[in-house]
Amino acid sequence: MGKQRETVEPGLWEQIKEDWIAHGRDWTKPGFRAVAVHRFGNWRMKIKPKLLRAPFSVFYRFLYRTIRNCYGIDLPYTVKLGRRVIIEHQHCIIIHGNCVIGDDCIIRQGVTLGNSHLDRPFEAPKLGARVNVGAGAKLLGNITIGDDVNIGANAVVLSDIPAGKTAVGIPAKIVR
Repeated sequence: MGKQRETVEPGLWEQIKEDWIAHGRDWTKPGFRAVAVHRFGNWRMKIKPKLLRAPFSVFYRFLYRTIRNCYGIDLPYTVKLGRRVIIEHQHCIIIHGNCVIGDDCIIRQGVTLGNSHLDRPFEAPKLGARVNVGAGAKLLGNITIGDDVNIGANAVVLSDIPAGKTAVGIPAKIVR
């Protein structure tokens, strides 16, 4: 009988180091800072006594608002963020709190990952691994983007995109 491997989630510092390497070992990049604050926001939620967690939560909120207001990157801690996600450039990046973003994805400036209907506020996009999202792209609604997908600049994606495809245009259409 084969032994099953357990996948152990890396700790806060291991994740931050991995993200730092993915961002070119440059701690001054706004994308790295946004991801690091996101990781800290998730880590602090593991502190069980709320009273002990409270000062970390206040500090997280300060950091989150600083990143959002200074760099224009809105990445709440509730986003399920994969490993080595790169936020390539800053400004006008809005990510819905219920989004799922897979490992090794790249997100550029002006990208919105959000809901498409006011009456369905919790619907959000789910990105597979190695998704490359071009500048200004909008991914809206309860859609699933497969692994290894390229989303063209300024594309508006309103439906699922299968793995390995490229989508461009308004509304986005698969080109290969």
